[in-house]
Amino acid sequence: MNDVPGYRVTRVIGECFGLTVRSRNVFSQMGAGLKSIVGGELAGMTKNLQKSREEVIGRMTKEAESRGANAVLAFRFDTSEMGGNWTEICAYGTAVVVEPA
Repeated sequence: MNDVPGYRVTRVIGECFGLTVRSRNVFSQMGAGLKSIVGGELAGMTKNLQKSREEVIGRMTKEAESRGANAVLAFRFDTSEMGGNWTEICAYGTAVVVEPA
């Protein structure tokens, strides 16, 4: 969200991030290769991505709180491949202080 209904932003602290870089294990890679032939969900990779997203949200939240924020606005995820077997997952947004309107 870009705002919090019923609240007003009293202070903008700035950008905050949570970041992780994950590598896929050899067994996941082999399973994904086989699964790509027959089609279907890559359950191991889905689980890894979900865990990674939870981790980066926690890191972003911790950074925002450590800087005095009580909310993060305009929250987004960004994912990119690095080196063929590595995936970077980033959560980012704007750390702010909000108070009831």
